[in-house]
Amino acid sequence: MAKVYIGVGSNLGRRRENCLRAISSLREEGLKISKVSSLYLTEPVGFETKNWFVNLALEAETGLPAPELMKVLLKVEVALGRVRGTGSLEDRPIDLDLLFYEDLIVDTADLVIPHPRAHLRRFVLEPLAEIAPGLRHPSLGKTVAELLAKLSTSEKVEILK
Repeated sequence: MAKVYIGVGSNLGRRRENCLRAISSLREEGLKISKVSSLYLTEPVGFETKNWFVNLALEAETGLPAPELMKVLLKVEVALGRVRGTGSLEDRPIDLDLLFYEDLIVDTADLVIPHPRAHLRRFVLEPLAEIAPGLRHPSLGKTVAELLAKLSTSEKVEILK
């Protein structure tokens, strides 16, 4: 079984419920989820929208190889109403990102692990630091807590009450 970390986000519809449905769907797909962060209200990054995100991070175990896990994440996104558009960032009812898969480093046309921008985004690092502060980024060599402490972005992230 491989330990994986997944980012979950939603900025359309019932955002909190969308995230919780994604967790349930991942369990139904056979992921053994061991930790789930708090829900965070986060400012959109990389595109203009008035719709803020609800984000969380989770830790799970899976017997699936990374490419197959990615297929499961995409399947769950579609089942929960995600429609991919032009390839640019856009509003979405659900977004599932494979952040880390053990200490695997993959860089192919179909899959990049660790997530290529995870270390640059507060909305990823805040929830991830809550559940796995000592998790070490396999290519940068720093822990999630260290990456978060050195992050200089000004994006707004707060725990959702």
